[in-house]
Amino acid sequence: MSNSLDAVRSKAVKGRGLTVPGVVILQSLLIFIFEVLEYTVTKVGFFTGLAILVSFLGGLYLGRPGTSFANAVNPPIALLFSTLFIMATIGGTGFAPSKVGLELISTLSAVAPWLITGAVIAWAAHFALLRKYSRQ
Repeated sequence: MSNSLDAVRSKAVKGRGLTVPGVVILQSLLIFIFEVLEYTVTKVGFFTGLAILVSFLGGLYLGRPGTSFANAVNPPIALLFSTLFIMATIGGTGFAPSKVGLELISTLSAVAPWLITGAVIAWAAHFALLRKYSRQ
């Protein structure tokens, strides 16, 4: 795992990179844009899942050292807030209690494999980077 992590970090952006707020904004906008595009055509699914996975990997690739925790934590939160915002505006369901729960569960179930895969990768990278930096 350490060799593959070193390979990713060696290809990462040279220089300063994104700070924690930059990683959060990058991931939130990427997830929101793809969710809006997919929600207007059909329901949330494949492309939003790919956007979640790319946001995990993009945060690891573009972030400064020390941003791995925000990279691992933010995409599920960004998905929740973008889903709630889309339901209240584009989705047209509003905040009716019976529809909010169903819509959240259907959205989460559609992207759950992507979210779990990305989270496993991001948390593994976070703990590997913690171990690497604590040894130095």
